[in-house]
Amino acid sequence: MPRFAANLSFLYGEHAFVDRFAAAARDGFGAVEFAFGYPFDRRELATRLADHGLQQVLINTPPGDLAAGERGLAALPGREADFRRALLEQALPYAQALHCPRIHVMAGVLPAGAERTACRATFVANLAWAAAQAASAGIELLIEPINTRDIPGYLLNRQDEAHAIVQEVGAPNLKVQMDLYHCQIVEGDVAMKLRQYLPTGRIGHLQVAGVPERQEPDRGELHHPYLFALIDELGYNGHIGCEYKPAAGTSAGLGWLAPYKTGDKIP
Repeated sequence: MPRFAANLSFLYGEHAFVDRFAAAARDGFGAVEFAFGYPFDRRELATRLADHGLQQVLINTPPGDLAAGERGLAALPGREADFRRALLEQALPYAQALHCPRIHVMAGVLPAGAERTACRATFVANLAWAAAQAASAGIELLIEPINTRDIPGYLLNRQDEAHAIVQEVGAPNLKVQMDLYHCQIVEGDVAMKLRQYLPTGRIGHLQVAGVPERQEPDRGELHHPYLFALIDELGYNGHIGCEYKPAAGTSAGLGWLAPYKTGDKIP
């Protein structure tokens, strides 16, 4: 049976961030993920997780200057020191404090005038360095193809690109984060992509949302019950992040999860 994690950067927006842990636990979630919890003291977040019996399964590296349009630093030539400092001083300490086993390394938006080949080379070099740092802490790193409609200019967009980079770096703790929403928008043929890549062992995390509005998975053009059954069939035993924008209140829109609950608990 699929295991699900509530993405607290998307779900429960009707609550203050630190109160979303309790809301997710009340709805039966046993696991959570979020993008950027760095404005909050990591000890407080760890306490919230412990108090509500939640497992943190994913965080992102710091994005850089969000207001200026930055969405990650790892592929930005000339920003290597910023990326390394953010990993060592923020991402890794937060992951360790939250007992979080994986970090999504955000590649970033290509700077104006930058050559894609130079950005890719920077990304590969930074990933090789970061994977070594994370390995010593027992943490897995992920890279995620993101569609250019949601984040125009983002370096990494396709599954084959991500897998090629993982293979090039060659670090056992570097894997791909496959978001079926992004995959459908950029490439389609999601079921066949799952059949192609899940058996490789290079998928470290999955995420879902309805396409195209990025609402609940029971809305839109993808048939998630079929995909969830396929994911089970292919032997994936990690979590599936619920990274979507609720159409009307988070709790009211969780009817799609009912078939996957054991009693009142979401695996």
